[in-house]
Formats: sequence, structure tokens, C-alpha cells
Amino acid sequence: MAIKFNQTKGGAQKDKIDQYTYKEGDNKFRLVGDILPRYVYWIKGENGKNIPMECLAYDRDTETFNNKEKDYVREFFPDLKCGWAYAIQAIDPADGNVKVVNLKKKLMEQVMVAAEDLGDPTDPETGWDVCFQRVKTGPMAFNVEYRLQALKCKPRPLTDEEQAKIADLRSMDDVLPRPTADAQLELLQRVTQPADAAEAPSDVDSEFSIS
Repeated sequence: MAIKFNQTKGGAQKDKIDQYTYKEGDNKFRLVGDILPRYVYWIKGENGKNIPMECLAYDRDTETFNNKEKDYVREFFPDLKCGWAYAIQAIDPADGNVKVVNLKKKLMEQVMVAAEDLGDPTDPETGWDVCFQRVKTGPMAFNVEYRLQALKCKPRPLTDEEQAKIADLRSMDDVLPRPTADAQLELLQRVTQPADAAEAPSDVDSEFSIS
């Protein structure tokens, strides 16, 4: 469908993913929707950006490395290891908005243990707020611990306003769609060209923080 001149944006429009930012000290959010299991490689682009590429050897549905899909990253970078990169959506009480949370593995393990007593944290009626601390343990970026504050994780139903926020919540498979092997190959070819031939695509940004 053609549009009026004053309606055009001048190019392809991308859905901006609002992400939760971990802060020093106390943090809190309410997990909602489904969880996205995946592992990710970090590729250094020519412009210095860290580019996340999903490990296609890992099956989101079975949570296993079954190698059903071609994983071209292994051909380009044989020694590169992928890392745990599960994600989910959550309501951030700081502004009441739904955001993507790039989970921290140690924190997730603590949440799963707490769920044995408290139940499913994503349930709209019986779920609970995830309260935890982010603590620096050293000078390096990765010197960080995440400590669940289990006594503060109280079950409560979502408010009417929160229910409205998640009324049209999308699946994480739609929020962060899995790339095809062909798309991954094309991106790898682009970012591994010599610096004078091409730079890493400007539309690919780091999705995660190691801290």
C-alpha cells in the first residue's frame, strides 16, 4: 500500500527492544510470559562492536545441543565457545514497562530453587517479584555476583495496570526470532571481510552485557 509523503519514515522501521538494565545494589522485577533458551557466540566486528550470534546447534525446544541445524560460526571461528544466554520478559517496577531481561545464569539458578517453594514466578495470580542484589566482587567487569533476596520475594497477583501491560505480550520467539542458517552465514561473511572492504553492519548491536 502506498502512503502519503508526510507519513513516510524514509526507511525500514525496526521494533526497538526495551531491555532491563541491572544496577548496583537492590534490583526487582516481575517475570512474565515464556522463557527463551539459547546459547550465543560473541563475534568481534570490524567496527569494534561485539555482535551476538545464536548457536544454531542448540535446540530452543529441547534445550540440547542436537546439531540439527548448520552452525556456520564453528566453521569461521573453530575455537570460539558459545555462552548461556537465556532471556525472558519482565515488568520493571521503576517505570511499569515490560522489558526483555537477559538473564544471569547464577541468578536464574537461585530463582529456580526458590520456585520449588514459591511456585511459578511468571503466574499472573500466584507469581512473585524477583528481588535480588547485584554486588561487585572485584575490579573487572565480570567480577559481579547476583544474590536472590528470597525473604523479599513475596507472592502477589498482578495489578490491573500490570495485567493491561501484558495483555498483548508476545512470545520470546517473536521478540528475539531465531536466525536461519543462511542468514547467519550471510552476516558472518559480512563481518569477516577485510576492514577496507566492509565494516560490521550498523544494524547489529550487542544484546547482552557480561556484567
